[in-house]
Amino acid sequence: MIPRAVYPTIKSLIEVKPVVLITGARQVGKTTLCDMLSKDLGIPYVTLADMDKRRLAENDPLMFFKVNGCPLIIDEIQYAPGLFEYIESIVDRERLRDPDSCGLFVLTGSQAYRLMEGVTQTMSGRVGIIEVPAISLSEEYGLSEHPFTISPENAFVRAGRVHDETGTLERIVRGMYPEVVSKGVPSQRYYSDYVETYIMRDVSEMINIRDRNKFRSFMEVVASLTGQVLAYESIAKAAGIDQKTAKGWLSVLEAGGIIEFLQPYSDSSVVKRVAKRPKMYMRDTGLACYLAGVPDARILFSSHLRGRMVETFMIGEIMKTHVNGGLDTPFFYYRDSNNNEVDLVMLFNGKLSMIGCKSGADLGLSDIKNFGRLATSLEKTGCAVCLADFPYPIAKDVYAIPVKTIGC
Repeated sequence: MIPRAVYPTIKSLIEVKPVVLITGARQVGKTTLCDMLSKDLGIPYVTLADMDKRRLAENDPLMFFKVNGCPLIIDEIQYAPGLFEYIESIVDRERLRDPDSCGLFVLTGSQAYRLMEGVTQTMSGRVGIIEVPAISLSEEYGLSEHPFTISPENAFVRAGRVHDETGTLERIVRGMYPEVVSKGVPSQRYYSDYVETYIMRDVSEMINIRDRNKFRSFMEVVASLTGQVLAYESIAKAAGIDQKTAKGWLSVLEAGGIIEFLQPYSDSSVVKRVAKRPKMYMRDTGLACYLAGVPDARILFSSHLRGRMVETFMIGEIMKTHVNGGLDTPFFYYRDSNNNEVDLVMLFNGKLSMIGCKSGADLGLSDIKNFGRLATSLEKTGCAVCLADFPYPIAKDVYAIPVKTIGC
């Protein structure tokens, strides 16, 4: 089993919050983490994927808590949202006895919107929320993970420590879900099962889909548009649905941890000139490649989707290092009215970091030309993440950084 970088962050939250909510897409490892927490901390564990437990939780919540007690780890709590009200009352009671009571409940679930409803309505301020992403590069390498910053010195050190037998394009097609990384499950078979399970289990519970084939086609369109500025009209037309349906279905994918949106960056001096719409990214490139019909690295290399998939992978890996560290780092993209673009803008440690994501290894000044167009009052720094093996300078204080060094 691959040790998870997010695990210490979860344990730290349990020490300071009465309730910890663990979210994330299906099969990213939430249940495994809960099993570890139960053993390490001696907290009883119950999953509502068990129909007997679920029926009790739904029909007699009071008896559910009498039987299972507190503290308690409850997996898949979205199946019994009525438990939130009872959890609130238990937390209130325990906090009256001891205002410093923490670690009373650890909750997990895969449907973010339904979970957030329960939290906002009953326990706002008492809940620590942490998202579990798929496996990160440093986790796969077995190296300690650090939040990504632009540091050529660190990149030189990390590049020497990483011995990567799996090429980046192969890894992009394979994806980063635990089963394909650690167990070697063939990615095409894995994602075929994943999509079918996802449609059958989560989507059908959240919305009424009359035509499953049409929803499948919609997912394929979304996957092929990863890394693009969101355009409801284009998605709707390609999928053969109306824009209202497209918006609703995108919300379902976001709630299930399948896609995420990157908002445009704007400084006060350029507010009227930057893009207004977010960019849409698939959370996992393996799933994206499967849905977009890219079965292997050789096909990806020659595909028009290569740049989009590489950008999606790099941005996802950078974000994972901050999420795993429990950081709520603001990430954006930049594009002005002349389509000058910076792939990723990060606000961290008082600096604005501009990051280009490139699908090649040999970069030049043209690859970083837009860095100077982003006007800001903050201190700026920049780099280009690419497929090179070792860092090298592109311009003064701007380096090409190998993707394999992210977080290591």
